[in-house]
Amino acid sequence: MPELSAPVTAWFAGKGWQARAHQLAVLAAEREGNSVLLIAPTGAGKTLAGFLPSIEDLIASPHSGLHTLYISPLKALAVDVARNLGDPVREMALPIKIETRTGDTPASRRQRQRFDPPHILMTTPEQLALLISHPDSAKLFGGLKRVVLDELHALVTSKRGDLLALGVSRLARLAPQMRVTALSATVAEPEILRDWIAAPVAPRPAKLIHAPGGAPPKLSILASDDRVPWAGHSAAYAVPELLETIEKHGTTLLFVNTRSQAEMLFQNLWAINEDALPIALHHGSLSVEQRRKVESAMVAGNLRAVVCTSTLDLGIDWGDVDLVVQVGAPKGASRMLQRVGRANHRLDEPSKALFVPANRFEVLECEAALEAVAEGAQDSERPLPGGLDVLAQHLLGLACAAPLDPDTAFAEITAAWPYRDLPREKFDKVLEFVSTGGYALKAYERFAKLRKTEDGRLRIANPQIAQQYRLNAGTIVEEPMLKVRFVRARGIKKGATTGPIGRGGRMLGEIEEYFIDQLVRGDTFMFGGEIVAFEGVVETEAYVSRSFSDNPKIPSYMGGKFPLSTFLADRVRRILAEPEHWQQLPDQVREWLELQRHASVLPGRDSLLVETFPRADKHYLVCYPFEGRLAHQTLGMLLTRRLERARTQPLGFVASDYALAIWCATDLSALIRTDRLSLDQLFDEDMLGDDLEAWLDESALMKRTFRNCAIISGLIERRHPGKEKSGRQITMSSDIIYDVLYQHEPDHILIEATRHDAARGLLDIERLGVALKRIRQHILHKPLDRISPLAVPVMLDIGKEPIFGEARDALMREAAEDLIAEAMAFGADPAHIGR
Repeated sequence: MPELSAPVTAWFAGKGWQARAHQLAVLAAEREGNSVLLIAPTGAGKTLAGFLPSIEDLIASPHSGLHTLYISPLKALAVDVARNLGDPVREMALPIKIETRTGDTPASRRQRQRFDPPHILMTTPEQLALLISHPDSAKLFGGLKRVVLDELHALVTSKRGDLLALGVSRLARLAPQMRVTALSATVAEPEILRDWIAAPVAPRPAKLIHAPGGAPPKLSILASDDRVPWAGHSAAYAVPELLETIEKHGTTLLFVNTRSQAEMLFQNLWAINEDALPIALHHGSLSVEQRRKVESAMVAGNLRAVVCTSTLDLGIDWGDVDLVVQVGAPKGASRMLQRVGRANHRLDEPSKALFVPANRFEVLECEAALEAVAEGAQDSERPLPGGLDVLAQHLLGLACAAPLDPDTAFAEITAAWPYRDLPREKFDKVLEFVSTGGYALKAYERFAKLRKTEDGRLRIANPQIAQQYRLNAGTIVEEPMLKVRFVRARGIKKGATTGPIGRGGRMLGEIEEYFIDQLVRGDTFMFGGEIVAFEGVVETEAYVSRSFSDNPKIPSYMGGKFPLSTFLADRVRRILAEPEHWQQLPDQVREWLELQRHASVLPGRDSLLVETFPRADKHYLVCYPFEGRLAHQTLGMLLTRRLERARTQPLGFVASDYALAIWCATDLSALIRTDRLSLDQLFDEDMLGDDLEAWLDESALMKRTFRNCAIISGLIERRHPGKEKSGRQITMSSDIIYDVLYQHEPDHILIEATRHDAARGLLDIERLGVALKRIRQHILHKPLDRISPLAVPVMLDIGKEPIFGEARDALMREAAEDLIAEAMAFGADPAHIGR
């Protein structure tokens, strides 16, 4: 193992510490000229391992200019690490200058840092993109020795990871001597992350170092005396017990999956917090000042609890957190391990975590997550091929720094792991798009951003292009809200509009845009206590007309936006299929499953249970793929189209993370019994062909996804000097451009990027394809004369508007009793089943 310098040795001794083996291993690898990926649990000293080589190198060889660039996925994390690194540097009296550069850093300091940088600069992927777009970037980064990538696993699965990969590849060209140290929590496939950091610095190797794990965490599921709801996402039943839990611990972090849930839980806790325990709220919609205030109070030990979202998943040093509580289903084992690690930053003592399921299906998911975490099992996502819209943004940034040589740029970009397989033909199309807008847009001067020089390179058309690029760089596009406005109905004749949309009707409120994305004209849904029919979207308003249908026919998107991981989904199916696992479940949940086994059958691990039954004047098909809400929504849309062709008169569907329900006017059980409807054909994989294409052509989803790609690529600019475009202006511009490209250049790279994003994100096509393949020839049909116990949760979502909070819970309570009583009429004693 390498020897430490005298100041560092004395500092460790003064603290009563010793450098850990993995920290010294990182230092040794760096001194050998290698890049490093360190996989380590929370509390293992990852941050010090990342910076120890920088401190040692700066002690041994004083350096002028930028020595180490630290890149974090969160601004707060960069600030926190700068503070924690600054303390030992001051205590060792080292002449090392450390600064941060984020969107919150004053402009004057950011300007100065380009010419007078610190030795160690803490920043984010977006700020790196801005820095390399300046003509002086070669000078700034020319002497760079090290890049430290913190929480790499949290970046590589997103477009921010694509932007980072391209930026690191650029740094490797500007500073050939540069080495990369990446820090990550435990991941499923660490070799892929190692290859990710090795790609831009090849042929030099990257070493993979694993830090030993600490004490196993202590995990439990809340054993509530109250009734666990059959459906719902608020976990309101458990609020009194959560407050008791907070009272019994020094500091508690309560994680939820959405900002709405965070607000609701925080308010519910405060409503019964008679002792005025200091409880705070932390999520991404809060102001920077409010978040910093909460973070400071937490570090100082002044809070008993913080209700938070994924903003605190990552490694901010919160000091002595006694307990982590996951309220609602965790959705993924790796995410839960990350959150559990927030409790107790000491390897020799176990972290404590409590799962609080919001409904009975979530009890099964929490049990699956508890087993996975206890085993140390991982389900982290794999990095995907890089986005073409991100590549377009990066190419413009390179041209802002200096005239761009296409051959050199192609070699540099394909050295980035996400773009390693990028064909030259596609690269040239992206470059042509950046230069002219592409074939369909090249006649418009506003899209001509690059001009060819005499030596064949490409330079920006004018200085304003660089100014606009720097105002709009980045890959985070906030999802806007759409106003919901009443208008008069339009006629429908063979699918065509027979009249214009009226304007100026009554405003009903606002709804998240992703909800409207799934609709085609004529779909009905409940909003504000009324049934309305979707007429269309004009700019940023969703127009609806009054509907007298009692069959709202679209899904209600409720609960967390995290998809249920395939790993946990498989474990949930296993628990359901193997009753010997039920002994770990609460009595009321175990008895619910027993009642299902008595009334119908239970889903198999590798098969699909399809139940059909009548209720009121409709006929229902309920299936249980357990593939997550996004995949189920797509499946519902495509099955509805097929059922229409089969003349079953489908009226609508609703999807949850666990199940999908479709209702029709025709007796489905009879059609299946008489072979007039084949479930094998209905669920055939070929639905992902023409049916998917036809639905995409009709839906608003493509235009909304295109808008995000257009913003990221730089085709549409959100910000201009002194002003920012409204969401309405952006939507109008993107819709017009989409129509032009779709009609005149359907193979445009932004249309391709849009289709890729839709399949990867909002539709989850790959996962749905795997599920359809898994269940092929393994579909079990169970005709029933009434609703089954397992179908009650998804049926409770039918017709409910997409809202959160007390109003939604009240609506669900009104419907729940009737459905539960009906499902339990199979002969079981209601009191015994734990109503």
